Order: sequence, then C-alpha cells, then structure tokens
Amino acid sequence: MAESEQGASEPGKGSLADWTRPIVEVFEGIGSLLILTGQTLLWMVRPPYRPSQLFSAMDFVGVQSVFIVSLTGIFSGMVLALQTVHSLRQFGAEGIVGSVVAISLTREISPVFTALMVTARAGSAMAAELGNMRVTEQIDALVTMGVSPVQYLLSPRMLAAVLMVPLLCILYTCVGMAGGWIVAVQMLGVDPGNFIANVQNYVVMRDFWMGEIKACAFGFLIAAIACRQGYIASGGAKGVGEATTRAVVHSAVGILIANYVITNWMTDL
Repeated sequence: MAESEQGASEPGKGSLADWTRPIVEVFEGIGSLLILTGQTLLWMVRPPYRPSQLFSAMDFVGVQSVFIVSLTGIFSGMVLALQTVHSLRQFGAEGIVGSVVAISLTREISPVFTALMVTARAGSAMAAELGNMRVTEQIDALVTMGVSPVQYLLSPRMLAAVLMVPLLCILYTCVGMAGGWIVAVQMLGVDPGNFIANVQNYVVMRDFWMGEIKACAFGFLIAAIACRQGYIASGGAKGVGEATTRAVVHSAVGILIANYVITNWMTDL
C-alpha cells in the first residue's frame, strides 16, 4: 500500500483526473461564456430599459475609439498602397492599385484591425472595470438593491459593441482609402482616374456587407468575452489584471478564428 502511494506521488504519474482537468476547464469556460451571453441577450430585451447606460457605452466603445482607429486606418492604407504599387509596377499594372486596396480594406483589413484596436482599448477596459467592481463587491451591492447586474452592466456594453464596431469599420475603410490615395496618386504618380475607376468597377456591395457582418460578429465576441472575464474576476488586483489579460488574448484569438469561419462561409455563398 505504501509503495502504491509512493508511486502515485512520483512526478509525471498523475491520475486521469489530472490529465483531463485542462480539457474540462476549457469546456467549463465555454459553457460559462455561453450561459452568461445568453442571459445578457435575454436581459437586453426586457424592461426596464436604461438608454443612458447604452449611450454611455456607445460613447466609450465608439466615439473614444475614433482616434486610434483613424490613425491605424490611414497608415494601413498607406502601407498597403505602397507595397501594392511597387509589386504591380513590375508588371505594368499599377493602375489597379485602387481596387486592390479597396477590396483588401473592405473585406479583411478594416474589420479585423478595427476589432483588434477596440479589443485593445475598450475590451480591456471593460474587463478591468467589471473585474474591479466584482472584487470590491459593487456587483453584489447591485444584487442587494434588486438590480440585475447583467442587465445594468453587461447588456448595454454588448449592444454598444455590436452597433459601434461596424461604424468604426466604415471609418477605417474611408480613412484607409484616403491614405492609399495619398501614397499611390500623390506620391507614386498613379493615374487618379484609373485609381477611382478601378474602385468603382471592382468593389461591389457584397464586399461591403462581408466587412460589416464580420464587424458585427467581432463586436459581439469582444463584448461577450471581455464582460465574462471581468464579471467572474476574483483574487483582488492580481485577479483583475489576469482577467484583463485573458480578455484581450481570448478576444484576439476569437476574432481571428471567426474571421476565417465567416470568410469561408461568405465566399461559398
């Protein structure tokens, strides 16, 4: 008996439960996320409605992200145009740079980069704020007062993210096209008529809707993941920091995975 106990305590000889614990924790996390997200969606359509909370969240997620999204957008468009012109000029096809930049921004770059910027700025702040409210028992105080913390704190943030990320995506595309125009036409001498004509000829509404559908999905993911991580935070300041880190990492991974899934789905339509 003593020998068996000694063998069980040796390094690298854990029980089956020890080996399966990480897998179980992953599925528990996914289940917890789905349950909390479902509750958030249900409370979103139930009274009482608090428009002030929604407008405040829209200002935080959308308006306060305009600068960083615009800054990222203009330099992304400039770099994309710079690389595209130099690559296509070898084949005498630099005239189509406008369509290449427009399609790249509209379909892929704008929704993905916008979502990543919102994750870094707003998603991390959501997780940190909610986590701080959890560890300081402010969420428990809401429950004591008979107010649903899910409806009061989570639902406005999720709706605001779904509404504002697509608008920021449009802003990113417009600013990126402006940056592409400056580099391609003003700096590298691409014919402006060809630049505009190719944008009009090759960019269709399907490209626009692909980007907007992605942006809506990404906004939903950002809010769901960030709110969940902040809502379940524990362990004081250290726990809040860890929850914030998890929110950013999980949101970024979720955005990239969802981007592939939606692109594959919409390409086959």
